[in-house]
Amino acid sequence: MLEPQSTALFLILMVVFGGLVCWMVIARHVVFRVLAACLAFIPAMLFGVAAVNKYYNYYQTWGAIAADLSSQGTATLPKVPQFTRGKKPADRELGLSAPLRAEAAQTGYLFQTQVTGQRSHITRTVFIYLPPQYFQKQYGHYRFPVLELLHGSPGDPEQWVSVMNVIPTFTDLIATRKAAPVVLVMPDTDGGRTYSLQCLNVPGGIQDETYLAVDVPDYIAAHWQVQPPGRAWGLAGYSEGGYCTANIALQEPRRYGYAGVMSGYFSPSADRVPRGNKPGAPPVTVNPFRGEPALRAKNTPRVYINQIPPWTQLPQFWLAAGRLDGGDVRAAVEFRQLLMLHQAVVPLDIVGNGGHNATVWRAALRPMLTWMTPKLAQRARSADTAVAAAQRRKALQARAGTRAAQQARPPGRHGKAGIPVP
Repeated sequence: MLEPQSTALFLILMVVFGGLVCWMVIARHVVFRVLAACLAFIPAMLFGVAAVNKYYNYYQTWGAIAADLSSQGTATLPKVPQFTRGKKPADRELGLSAPLRAEAAQTGYLFQTQVTGQRSHITRTVFIYLPPQYFQKQYGHYRFPVLELLHGSPGDPEQWVSVMNVIPTFTDLIATRKAAPVVLVMPDTDGGRTYSLQCLNVPGGIQDETYLAVDVPDYIAAHWQVQPPGRAWGLAGYSEGGYCTANIALQEPRRYGYAGVMSGYFSPSADRVPRGNKPGAPPVTVNPFRGEPALRAKNTPRVYINQIPPWTQLPQFWLAAGRLDGGDVRAAVEFRQLLMLHQAVVPLDIVGNGGHNATVWRAALRPMLTWMTPKLAQRARSADTAVAAAQRRKALQARAGTRAAQQARPPGRHGKAGIPVP
């Protein structure tokens, strides 16, 4: 009855607020009036928070709110240490005993780690989900494709787990063979919930795009059994993460093969960055491209896509927007028309009964995974086949070279005892 989005909760807050206002009006003593005014602020504030939560449809239970605010969801996740360069993880480093590995082969394995960018010098938390097939023997030599998921703002990578329910959604699709197994990578795109960096490389500031599009993929490819960044890598995000997806996909077309944009926008807004670019500092609002109109145009997907040569191979795009948010729908339709100058087919999913909120993003997640992951898996199989063929050719050439060298060697002369004489 009194869940965070229930009508009864809103009515109770309104009644309490009204009662306190009445008390403030009829109270004779100034002390009681001040007390009533201070207490009335509490239900008013809670009403505003509840209204925002209902609009975005984030938390549906009190347990979800408690787990998120207390970081219980993050605290219970296994923490894997950051590996040194060139080091491949083993079961003991993942902390998987034989029973846990058997369980992971059925349900997959979700954990968090820290990744320090070699180029951006940024250190943040990254959530990684290895699908069940990652632990199965028949996939022992298979290099998995990767889907990098970018959250919105305010938010963090835990939103993909607690709000978007990506793990049960994905495992259900794999079990019903509607999705293919891929490794999910969920990085922190902002470095804190109070910031909004929009995955941009700000001149003289935080190199957020470099961290997300170069450092994180290179680290994942170096330490896990996955494909290198390229056509077998996908990128997807919602809201601010949708803008990040569109922008990065156009900026780094060789590092990704597919892009999913859910309720994204296609023109950057102001950034909220830590003061002095120091992690944990109070946020300040800045124009990320002040005095740099050319750089702003390059990071405006609806503008920059017109500057890309038509022969450039871009990642394949998939778009979604909530029907009740006219701005999101118009932006998606306009960007789809621009994309169709480069791609013959650009799927657009208009989700009914939702606007710019988690209801739409959760509804769009399933068809996006169904569309993208089989294509990523096909790219991964093709890449593995090409690598295997190249290795066979190299081995054959090496053997042929050895035989040719042996045949070209001049015959030796033998003495009386049959001993070769050079």
